Amino acid sequence: MSTYMPKSGEIDRKWYVLDAAGKPLGRVAAQAAALLRGKHKPTFAPHVDCGDHVIIVNCEKAVLTGKKLEKKFYHHHTGYIGHLKSVRYDTLMAQNPTKAMELAVKGMIPDNTLGRGALGRLRLFAGSEHKHAAQKPEAWER
Repeated sequence: MSTYMPKSGEIDRKWYVLDAAGKPLGRVAAQAAALLRGKHKPTFAPHVDCGDHVIIVNCEKAVLTGKKLEKKFYHHHTGYIGHLKSVRYDTLMAQNPTKAMELAVKGMIPDNTLGRGALGRLRLFAGSEHKHAAQKPEAWER
């Protein structure tokens, strides 16, 4: 008996929809990261990109528990000296809720070519409507 090794050309990719309404941002992001990596599949291998496509709807209705809205910040640097920009999460969730979800998912996948490929299969929508109905996505509830 030999160990099965998945090939990148043999990967069967499905489409899943995650609804973030009323759920903690980190929980939804963790589910999305696992689906994007393919960790739910019995044929998972860490060296092969075997994940699925993920659509996250209702990003604006995701919640942050505790006092994270007031105390948590998103920091980024512009590249110029002294230009460290900080945005509080209550502002970020009000102006661009898909960016907050994208940052959460991005922090949970590896920072290499496999992770960049996985992020390319992530679709985020602030509202409840998405434009990928032709792919017949399944609702993921676990």
